[in-house]
Amino acid sequence: MTFHELIEAVRRDPSSVVVPSTWGQGRAGYGGLVAALVYEAMRAQVPADRPVRSLAITFVGPLQVEKPARYEAEVLREGRAVSQVLGRAVQDDQVVAIVQGSFGASRPSQIDVSGLPAPAMPAPADCQARPFVSGLMPEFVRYLELCWGEGGLPFSNNRSPYLGGWVRFQDLHDQPIGVAELLGLVDAWPPAVLPHLDHFARSSSLTWTIEFVQPQPALSSEDWCLYRAHIEHARDGYGHVSAGLWSPAGELIAMSRQTVTVFG
Repeated sequence: MTFHELIEAVRRDPSSVVVPSTWGQGRAGYGGLVAALVYEAMRAQVPADRPVRSLAITFVGPLQVEKPARYEAEVLREGRAVSQVLGRAVQDDQVVAIVQGSFGASRPSQIDVSGLPAPAMPAPADCQARPFVSGLMPEFVRYLELCWGEGGLPFSNNRSPYLGGWVRFQDLHDQPIGVAELLGLVDAWPPAVLPHLDHFARSSSLTWTIEFVQPQPALSSEDWCLYRAHIEHARDGYGHVSAGLWSPAGELIAMSRQTVTVFG
């Protein structure tokens, strides 16, 4: 199933969606997809004129592939402009992911500050493409195109604090890109701390906070989006990483922060 087909599945019936093994990463389902599925259940509970402003995601445990899970959403508060929503992914009656989301309508303001400009990065054609290699990469990478423009590959003993390049889906054809798809694109990159290792080690996201610039630029699945991550601190098996995602025109789309655990 493509990313879009899984999103359509949770829209039809959030009580039972099976993530195929091809969307796995190690023993778990791909975190960006899990977050997107929970988000869609939350989005359905909020008025359309209140776009998402931020999501705070905690991966409580691994979502197992090839097993059904349900995606729940509860409106905690609905104010004049902002809705606060709690979402969950539940499998075998155990919570495996929690998402707290803030959805807010626009309001008049004198404040108008442009988003962070896109960093300098070689064009996708001039970056190093990383095609999917079964057994060496997480299974979900088969659905994405990644072009490395900065930083090293995982486990390459590259000590750069930066990691980035270009990303897009390769299984979607000229389809609009919404927030769910953006969650899949931002989380597609490996944790920026992994290139610092000279040997293989497992890792996982512990928490993930992502904020969306509104209104969102119009994007197609054919468009390359620019991603750049910066390690702000890493020690004792935990890394703290900030990142941004920009449109091909250099418009800021989203700002991300992750706490990453590394087992080794």
